[in-house]
Amino acid sequence: MASFHGNQTTSSTTTLTHSPIYHSIILAGPRLKPLQQIHARIIITGLGRTRSLITKLLSFAYAAASPISYTRRLFFSISKPDTFLFHSLITLTSKFSFPQESLLYYRRMLLANISSSNYTFSAVIKSSADLMAFSIGETIHCHVYICGYGLDAYVQAALVSFYAKSGRVMIARKVFDKMPDKTVVAWNSMISGYEQNGFGKEAIELFYLMQDLGVKPDSSSFVSLLSACAQVGAIGLGCWVHEYIARNCFDLNVVLGTALMNMYSRCGNVSKAREVFDSMEEKNIVAWTAMISGYGMHGHGSQAIELFNEMRFDGPRPNNVTFVAILSACAHAGLVDEGRQIFTTMKQEYGLVPSVEHQVCMVDMLGRAGHLNEAYQFVKNISPKEPAPAVWTAMLGACKMHKNFDLGVEVAEHLLSIEPENPGHYVMLSNIYALAGRMDRVEKVRNIMIRNRLKKEVGYSTIDVDHKVYLFSMGDKSHPETNQIYLYLDELMSRCREAGYIPASESVMHEVEEEEREYALRYHSEKLAIAFGLLKTGPGVAIRIVKNLRMCEDCHTAIKYISIIANREINVRDRLRFHHFKDGSCSCQDYW
Repeated sequence: MASFHGNQTTSSTTTLTHSPIYHSIILAGPRLKPLQQIHARIIITGLGRTRSLITKLLSFAYAAASPISYTRRLFFSISKPDTFLFHSLITLTSKFSFPQESLLYYRRMLLANISSSNYTFSAVIKSSADLMAFSIGETIHCHVYICGYGLDAYVQAALVSFYAKSGRVMIARKVFDKMPDKTVVAWNSMISGYEQNGFGKEAIELFYLMQDLGVKPDSSSFVSLLSACAQVGAIGLGCWVHEYIARNCFDLNVVLGTALMNMYSRCGNVSKAREVFDSMEEKNIVAWTAMISGYGMHGHGSQAIELFNEMRFDGPRPNNVTFVAILSACAHAGLVDEGRQIFTTMKQEYGLVPSVEHQVCMVDMLGRAGHLNEAYQFVKNISPKEPAPAVWTAMLGACKMHKNFDLGVEVAEHLLSIEPENPGHYVMLSNIYALAGRMDRVEKVRNIMIRNRLKKEVGYSTIDVDHKVYLFSMGDKSHPETNQIYLYLDELMSRCREAGYIPASESVMHEVEEEEREYALRYHSEKLAIAFGLLKTGPGVAIRIVKNLRMCEDCHTAIKYISIIANREINVRDRLRFHHFKDGSCSCQDYW
């Protein structure tokens, strides 16, 4: 027991030895923490039940992430907790990421018939979001209105964030629109909510509205905005943000720097991303991993490995996410031997257990390189659990790529047995049957999809022109300049055919006539976006497209020809990687 100076009365010693917290202090022995030493002294001096001191102790305890059992004993040592104590505890536990404790204290506060404050409501709403406890959050929203805090700026900002995190962006926007006074925090919550739910275009539009109304953005505004720019490929706005940050002397901290670096990587300028990375004074594991991932998605496997090795010797210790990034880079670049070695290093040197993501990367890497037997054996050797559907999907993609129809059918049918409601598996199986000439099976698979009302994910492409994002889907005619776009695209594809382009009609449904297939291929979303970009930008300006799905073989071939005919560099980011088209060739070297 630590020694304390001063006189100790018999009564105070008795109080100490009979205290339940005394026993936890004794059990701590030589590991006694300074906070508990202070607490012991408070008890010895007879102040063990002083509310203000216990409140301070609890504040320090949560800040120091002390054991929950200890903090709860501290709380229960107070006979009648007052309003200040409850409000302090709820706010503290929410702030220091103890959401369950925050809701526990809120419930006890209600049972004690103590009223909430705007700060209390903000804290418990945040805790509900952190726990994904959406029904509890909705109940608290009702409490908010009952207690008259429905128009409080802090509470409304918390509600916007809560509904956005729960995926109910429309409700979040309704709450946001009703706010009489919107702070920058509220704007940030709504912009972030749009971005995190995949509505990058809407996030950017809201930022423009924020600018029009004269609200000054802060660092958090730009982190969310840069993520939205990365999502839709809005490099023009992303560059403007970079200039604004530099012009207004913003601190390029690790969070903002990583967001900026990620924007450049995902918008096609990996060299600029590296400039940002090198300029950052502080680089955490997220920054290193983001840069490795950036190299990987552009097919720069050697640079990714070089940076990974630099990280191993001079940077933070790689984690599971880092190894996913480097294995993915090896897969996209065809660096099979290096990938095998890194996978072994991950397990043996770093003691990491391969996750589903690592397994997918390995199967993808081996499968792309044509090592189908090794990839299939890798899948079969996964234990103790059944391989995840994502692993089998990677195997199926490899079978389709290398036209191994027998194995492909086996894998697809197994996938359907474990994920019968996934339309993507049916589409892939249908394509494999079609490539194998089994049209009877194609029709059977399509009929099953119709009967089960399964539809494949809708593809769309976005393009950034003059700081405005435009979205196109296949056969889209919603754009006001549709006629000009279609006429120009028809002319473009006609010139491509003259140059030797032949439509890959197997890329579309196989039960339609050849002429219909060609028509369907011609108006894929990326072709419409490229045609629009060529019409709206001057000679020599690179075209940048973002596609939400994997680009089909026909579009990949057609864009090669378009890059020659239009004499433009065309960059396309699909679901898997980047494709840089120039002078009739692609950076992926048809390996994607």
